[in-house]
Amino acid sequence: MKRAKPLSDYLVALADDELILGHRDSEWTGHAPILEEDIAFANFALDEIGHARLWYELAADELGADRSRFPDQQVYFRPAPDWRCLQLVELPKGDWAFSMLRQYLFDSFEKFRLEGLVASSNKPMADVAARIRNEELYHQRHTQAWVPRLGQGTDESHRRMQAALDELWPYAQALSAPLPGELELIGVVPKSSELFEKWKDEVTKFLSKSSLEIPITTTRVDVDRAVHSEYFPALIADLQEVAQADPQAQW
Repeated sequence: MKRAKPLSDYLVALADDELILGHRDSEWTGHAPILEEDIAFANFALDEIGHARLWYELAADELGADRSRFPDQQVYFRPAPDWRCLQLVELPKGDWAFSMLRQYLFDSFEKFRLEGLVASSNKPMADVAARIRNEELYHQRHTQAWVPRLGQGTDESHRRMQAALDELWPYAQALSAPLPGELELIGVVPKSSELFEKWKDEVTKFLSKSSLEIPITTTRVDVDRAVHSEYFPALIADLQEVAQADPQAQW
């Protein structure tokens, strides 16, 4: 039981990232530039939300909570300041270039984290990570096809992709910071700082081949997951509106 609280904090943070990114992805439903991508991003959203549920359920097990109720309690009734997601996933969906590039940056880092978690000595966590990793392979192939297509496409698509990278890159640096509970779980979970170095090397090369330049910027984004973007309160209010209108409703 010594590790229950750090591990549950860690798992909830993983889930929060997935849930909020899934919510942002869902905003493309009916609005993507082509029908195939409308379907693809809707599936991305479902996948991310499903992955969030898996992490929330595992956190419930660690806490001895009801895993059938814990995810809904976390998502629909937790105040915005108590969430522990990255500001990267909170940002509005922007244009197609912005959402596609954000998905690529996040999924590329998640690939390394999942590889580390699959090797964890905590078998329940390793099993969930293995399941999620299999589903994430499609996301990675999809975004790795789109990023160079847009970066090397028309002058307009390149301009939009570079603008998206300029805006997203400072937020992506927060991927290097430890998740809640991570420092107390050394040897059980991978170190975010070490994953970040692998991620940075890979994405820098890939983006360069996609004719995109990593920005040199002095913009600083708070890496503390307790600090949220200006967009987050409205996002949570929208997400929780129906459930909070009738908290006793049976779904």
